[in-house]
Amino acid sequence: MIRNRHRETGFTLVELLIVVIILGILAAVVIPQFNTAAAESKESALASNLATIRQAVEMYKVQHNDAYPGATIEVQLTTSTDVNGAAGTKYGPYIRNSFPKNPVQGAATITVGTITAADDASGWLYDSATGEFRANSTGSGPSGTAYFDL
Repeated sequence: MIRNRHRETGFTLVELLIVVIILGILAAVVIPQFNTAAAESKESALASNLATIRQAVEMYKVQHNDAYPGATIEVQLTTSTDVNGAAGTKYGPYIRNSFPKNPVQGAATITVGTITAADDASGWLYDSATGEFRANSTGSGPSGTAYFDL
């Protein structure tokens, strides 16, 4: 008598373990790349915001007799001003919508005064005497450049 064996289909435990191990290895390689991608995008957004604001400061200076915006830089760059920097309609706005936030901290506040070092107390640092504008963020981005030095 010949018996027909009924063959069961499916995966063995060893095959499943091998697949799980391979997926674990792939996850260990891919997940750190996603973590650095978020930090790289913040650094890139910060550099872009700084370039936009610095360009706006320079344009303001050109149209206002070589004078940088004063302590009310946010208002002076986001609204129309006259040649003296007061509310008017001749020049500006240099930044449309609202003043950008520092993407590293999420703050749009500006500390006006002599710039020495970052202290994370506000989003931005601005020196109205020199027109220098920097991020008020301690630490460094994935590129190794300090946020303050961008």
